[in-house]
Amino acid sequence: MSTPREKAVFCEALEITDPEQRRQFLDQACGADKALREGVERLLALSQNAGDFFSECRPALEAAAADADSARVPLEIKSALEAEPCQSSRIGPYKLLQKLGEGGCGLVYMAEQEQPIRRRVALKIIKLGMDTRNVIARFEAERQALALMDHPNIARVLDAGATETGRPYFVMELVHGIKITDYCDQNRVSMQERLELFVQVCNAVQHAHQKGIIHRDLKPSNILVTMHDGVPAPKVIDFGIAKATEQRLTDKTLFTSYAQLMGTPAYMSPEQMELSGLNLDTRSDIYSLGVLLYELLTGRTPFDTADLLKLGVDELRRTVCEQEPLSPSAKLQTLNNEELAKTARGLQVEAPRLVSQLRGDLDWIVLKCLEKDRTRRYATANGLAEDIERYLREEAVLARPPSRLYRVQKLVRRNRMAFLLGAAATAALFLGSIISTSLLIKERAASRRAEAARQEAEAAHARETQLRREAESHEAVRKARLLMAQNQYEQADEVLGLIRLEKPSVESQALLRTLGDWNAVNSRWPRAIERFVVLVQLDLPDDPGVTLDHFRLGAALVEAGQRNDYERFRQETVLRFGNASSAVSTLPDRLIRTCLMLPANRQLLESLRPAAEAAERELAGGSPEGEPWISSALALLEYRRGDDLKAAAFCTRCLNSRGAKGPPEALARVVLALASWRLEKHEQGLATLKQADEQINLAFNKGLGLNLHSLGGYWFDWVLARILLREGQEQVL
Repeated sequence: MSTPREKAVFCEALEITDPEQRRQFLDQACGADKALREGVERLLALSQNAGDFFSECRPALEAAAADADSARVPLEIKSALEAEPCQSSRIGPYKLLQKLGEGGCGLVYMAEQEQPIRRRVALKIIKLGMDTRNVIARFEAERQALALMDHPNIARVLDAGATETGRPYFVMELVHGIKITDYCDQNRVSMQERLELFVQVCNAVQHAHQKGIIHRDLKPSNILVTMHDGVPAPKVIDFGIAKATEQRLTDKTLFTSYAQLMGTPAYMSPEQMELSGLNLDTRSDIYSLGVLLYELLTGRTPFDTADLLKLGVDELRRTVCEQEPLSPSAKLQTLNNEELAKTARGLQVEAPRLVSQLRGDLDWIVLKCLEKDRTRRYATANGLAEDIERYLREEAVLARPPSRLYRVQKLVRRNRMAFLLGAAATAALFLGSIISTSLLIKERAASRRAEAARQEAEAAHARETQLRREAESHEAVRKARLLMAQNQYEQADEVLGLIRLEKPSVESQALLRTLGDWNAVNSRWPRAIERFVVLVQLDLPDDPGVTLDHFRLGAALVEAGQRNDYERFRQETVLRFGNASSAVSTLPDRLIRTCLMLPANRQLLESLRPAAEAAERELAGGSPEGEPWISSALALLEYRRGDDLKAAAFCTRCLNSRGAKGPPEALARVVLALASWRLEKHEQGLATLKQADEQINLAFNKGLGLNLHSLGGYWFDWVLARILLREGQEQVL
């Protein structure tokens, strides 16, 4: 016969499905006891769920079982070789349909009850060969525990009995569901919905505690989520290692052998790790609930299960009892970007927002559950549920981080020797500091002198570098000017593009302007923009407002197709020059033309109101030379505002004024054509647009120069007319 120790280790080994982790567990549990190791391996080789881990042992054992001298084969091995109930067999009034799962000591079947009512149930029965007194006591404890409880989130017991051979079984409601963590991950359940499911689990555990039952093995696989009328509902199952706190669950003794851990290490409380089992209360389940909540929020347990299984019993106990877990938010920050993004997607939030949501209240709630000192945990599962509901209602939670004094006390108690050594080292350092203080003062004085010398050297080097750059800048300007005098504009542009101008002078500004104009008339828009940007950024002190350089830059941006850059440019320009004081001191018509090359929103048009009022005052004051320019600009403004009658009136005034030729005349004709078209004067609009097209094309065919010329304006005045012409052709033709 196998010893109770062999059976206990065997039951624990069956719970581990990974071969490598099972081997590591046996190395730790059996140690140097070869007889114990061989006995456990015999049972594992004959168990149906042992897999291929000990497949090399099976032929020898089966040969031994077939040997004529069967008396040498242990009785439990013969029992294990007997067939388990098949799907067509019956247990009592229940017909077995299929096996749903198995643990170390029990099998769970889907069964069908025909009398007195027809329904499908879950039937749990002890495995063949596993019916030791310890296992039967554990099994009957689960049956009695479930029978005491009546809660919608706890699987109900329907019946109980024993087979003809005396193997006990009980029948419970069939829960069609999946692990709570799998349900949340597969359905990308949000954080709020996860917390609401968790509150239901807490209520179920509270009900069990009120009946005097501690579950002792709360973990995701023992909490299934099923659907009731389309609404997810968690069900707590498997009270196989439950403990009675206020009454006896069975007449048989539930014995936990020394060094046998009852539960799942990743979810076990520190007091469960004490192994005696004599010091447990409901707060042990609070710890397990904290681990479950941690996993629902981060996708991971505080201590990794795989890492725990690699440890020996003593090291595992030390880790759970002494090592402080990271808070959920800190745990997420240890993940790489891909893992963090995957976890956040599962909770339907972005990764940075997930970390911020966990930091604070949820961190405090989880860490209060995971306190090593159980007196600092929630006293009841109901208290934990209420704090979660306070968080969901955005109320202040009762959980608070432990005080610094409390953390220091715990640290000192765990590391007494280290603190004694630290105190001794501190005393030695204090004595040494007295001796070294004078030396330190002298060293700092020397360091200050060295730092001052270094800073002075760096300042001298910076001055030298600045002077060198200014000399290079001056030389480049001189060379570019000579090249331009020889009409070698492209070479001059290349020379100026190689350096950064230091302290631009009037000479360098004129050079930049001329090269920018040359690039523009040759349709080299990106290079032209570079030159005009520098000019606009110079911010000359004697310039009262928007300059021709602003006009140049706006036209170049539109012609280069950089509409977003133009939008930012004109917003900055109208913000700077569009107020009442600036509009009076600058040329208001120039500001209007610069900012309205493209359609504008209402806010920008409203910002141009001071400029429009100043332009109208100038027009009323009588200025024959400026009348065509001002009236054409006001016509453009009114057209952009949508007042086509006023736009047409200003266009007519422009065309009838003295000196109405060149760009103002072309601009007025284009705006008049657009306004006429919107006023449904289509024939007039088409005729006027055709005249404007001929005038503008003639100017560009003759060729635009770098300066004001006989065509009546600069290149950028004609570019504005062409921009409006293209806009009109898109709308009218």
